[in-house]
Amino acid sequence: MPGLLRGIARTAVIAGTATSVSNRVSRRQAGRWARQYAAQAQTQPVPTAPPPSAPTSLAPEDEMSNKIAQLKDLGDLKNQGVLSESEFAAQKARILAP
Repeated sequence: MPGLLRGIARTAVIAGTATSVSNRVSRRQAGRWARQYAAQAQTQPVPTAPPPSAPTSLAPEDEMSNKIAQLKDLGDLKNQGVLSESEFAAQKARILAP
């Protein structure tokens, strides 16, 4: 029984350490992307009109699930601080456009 508890404890420590390291790497990468995006935003003009979307031949339910996935990814970027509120709104409008 002590061997079993030791194995469980070891697994919990390893899993906790892996989670901690993964989160730290994710935060560090998000910070790098945010700095890189900010630097690009200062040097490049922001386009005013979105590029025309390519015609899709997806079924309506596939198209909707694709839009939902894009919106979730967009929301994650906003929550990480990569996108500002205005950039988020512009991209959201582009995704939801008919």
